[in-house]
This record gives sequence, structure tokens and C-alpha cells, in this order.
Amino acid sequence: MAQKPPMTPRPDTIAAIATAPGRGGIGVIRLSGADLLPLAQALCGKRPVPRQATLADFRAADGSAIDTGLLLHFPSPGSFTGEDVLELQGHGGPVVLQMLLARCLDLGARLAEPGEFTRRAYLNGKLDLAQAEAVVDLIDASTAAAARSAVLSLHGDFSKEIHALLEQLTELRALVEATLDFPEEDVDFLEAADAFGRLERLQQRLTTVFDRAQQGSLLQGGLNVVLIGLPNVGKSSLLNRLAGDDLSIVTSVAGTTRDVVRGRLQIEGIPLHVIDTAGLRATDDEIEKIGIARTWREIERADVVVLLVDARHGVSAEEHDILAQLPAKLARITVYNKIDLAGRPAERHAEATGAAISLSAKHGEGLDLLRQELLRVAGWHPAEDVFIARERHLRALSFTREHIAAAQAQLPQLELFAEELRLAQLALSSITGEFSSDDLLGEIFGRFCIGK
Repeated sequence: MAQKPPMTPRPDTIAAIATAPGRGGIGVIRLSGADLLPLAQALCGKRPVPRQATLADFRAADGSAIDTGLLLHFPSPGSFTGEDVLELQGHGGPVVLQMLLARCLDLGARLAEPGEFTRRAYLNGKLDLAQAEAVVDLIDASTAAAARSAVLSLHGDFSKEIHALLEQLTELRALVEATLDFPEEDVDFLEAADAFGRLERLQQRLTTVFDRAQQGSLLQGGLNVVLIGLPNVGKSSLLNRLAGDDLSIVTSVAGTTRDVVRGRLQIEGIPLHVIDTAGLRATDDEIEKIGIARTWREIERADVVVLLVDARHGVSAEEHDILAQLPAKLARITVYNKIDLAGRPAERHAEATGAAISLSAKHGEGLDLLRQELLRVAGWHPAEDVFIARERHLRALSFTREHIAAAQAQLPQLELFAEELRLAQLALSSITGEFSSDDLLGEIFGRFCIGK
């Protein structure tokens, strides 16, 4: 159950086209506000029955019909936003939808801001903040696994786990605060009340929730993989093989790729954004120099770098130099390509610089080894009931873990112990929005579509 934040929405009526831009069989305009029946009467000449589709003509100010469609009324508080909601379902032509929207604005509504319908649902306690974010995550889901996880978060599974953690934390804080009120009891009282056992169980549950959220973050954001190496080692061939399409031009001429080429694919439901880059080498070609500079910019944004080398000669001095220039904490995989020419088997083995995969991009041998290695480097492991999670959720969970660990370190200083528990509770509460600034809300809902 979502908890109502200590805020109230603006009482004005908002309106927006809720269907995607362009032509379609059906177009929907959504309105939300207080007491929308007079507006419905002025627009259609009738008052709709709650939650029943009513066939109606949507009329202009002079009484002429703009469109004919279905009118639906969801009275407050039993609607998505918690306010009165009207939905006008008509034909999906851009012109007729704009005409109908303009008529709604003439009747006193204003154009909704991005995400304002969902924001009102949050402000009215219909959704908590994590559920509200799951709405746009479901819309943006690029894989079936991401969509399933977004639905779990939208239904409140993630929020229930957070509230369960908050309940455990609140009970623990109550014990500690009671001890502060009766200092003669001190640590013995906490031991008798199993406070330290409670703290350990809280940490274990928090670790489990963090792991499930971390997996969900991968489903939501995916993994940025950058293919690098000297010219003509097979980067473009590998991208094409992974993507199953001819995204990059492949020739025997070194330096064919002069700009980044992007491919989107998925492995076990994890979106992979794979980027083929210009070969890294010294050159006097001005265009190639620009491509190489862009390669290094992509490396700075990468989650994983895959260095391709020719299996026939192994890692050269130039390629060692490339590895030495990579950011120290950046995950990297070395791929020995062209094993079909080197007479080597497809295999995975460990090296000083990280894991290495021997494969043939041309024939596809060893490609599954690379796919599994990318998942391993990303930290993915199959799990049920993964929550879609965002970076801010992971940061909040990390802060919570840090404060709880700090609380343990403060014993027997109970005042400091209690303060760390309070900070942990604040960090955890920010996930569902019990403690959230207006700036944070503006940033979150500003990324939504208009009409959602």
C-alpha cells in the first residue's frame, strides 16, 4: 500500500494526448482534476456513467462535431491519479486529436507537464515513488525480462521489501532509543532484547534486496560494451555476428571503420549496447584521427571494453600500450579473434589483464563463451523476481548498508549507534518517497512522456 506523502497536488485540471504521436486507429486524450462532470457535459452534452464506456460526439464550441468516440469517467478517488479522470477515446489522427485537445483547453484545462498524471498519482498516495518510476520503466523496457521485472515493481513487490526493511529498522531503533532513555540498562538490555540478532537479520535481508535490485538495474540500463583494437582485427565482424545483422562495413582494408557504429542486442534478457569503434593506431589521416578520438570518449563511458587481437600473433606491444591506457577500474576482456586461421580451439582462459576468449567472429565459434563472459563481468546471475531498479535506488541501498555497518562499529557508544540507524532509515525511505525533495521529484517525473 502506497503511503501518502505530506504534499497536496494542484487542484487545476490537466489534459494531454495519452497515445503515441502519429496516425493510429485509436487516439486517447486524458484529463485529471476536480469534478470533471461539467466539462464532460459541455464537451459531449451528457454526463457519463462512472466506469462505463459512453458513446458520444465530442463537440466544438459552436456545437459541431469534432469526433465521435467513447467517453469514460473515473470518479475520485477510484482513479489512476486519485482525482476525477476523463478519457476521450476517438480516432487516432493527429489533426483531430489536436482539435479535441484544444477544445479541452478552451473548457478550462491546461496542458499537462511530462509525467504529471503519474506525479499526481504519487502525490495522492495511489503509488509510491518506486512504483511511479516503474511506470516509465515498463514503457521503456527493451526486453521481455525487463518488462516482467518492471511489472513486479509497479505492483509494489520492490516497495514491500523496502517497507519490510523499514519496519525491521524502526523496531531496532525503538529498542535503542528506549535504552538511551534508561542508560542504566545499557548494552545488556539490547542483548536481552536480541537487538544485535535483529541487526544481523536486517543486514542479511538488505543484502538480498540489494542483489535483486542490482540485477534489475542491469535489466533496466543494460551494459555498454565497447569493441577496441588495432585496425583490421575483426571488430566490425564481431559486432555483426553478435547483432545478427550487417551493421558495420567489413573489408580487408585497415581503417575501414572511421566512426562509432552501435548495435543493440540482448543476452538472457540483459540489453547490450555494443559499440564498434575506429581502430586505434598512429595515423596522419585527419578523418581517422577524429574517429580515434571518439573511440576514447566511448571508452570513458563504457562498462566493459573488449580488446580484439589477431590470434595468429597474440597481444603485440601496441596492444599492450592500449591496455595500459585503459581506466584502471574498467572491466576488460581480451578476445583472440581469427582462431580459424590460427588453428586454435575456442576457449576461455585467464590472463594477468583479465579474462580472455578465443573465437572466430567469421564463423561464430566461441561466441557463446564471449556472451557468458560479458554476463559474468556484468555481475548477472539468473534469479527469480528481480526488481527493476535505478541508480538512485542502488545508491540509497548502498548508503543504508554503510550506515548500518557504521552503527555496528560505534558500539558501545549508543548515541552514535542510534544516529547511524536514523541515517540508514532516511536513506532507505528515499526509495519509496517518504523523504524526497521537490528537486528530486522534478527530475524523476520530468523524464516521463506527456500524457503519462
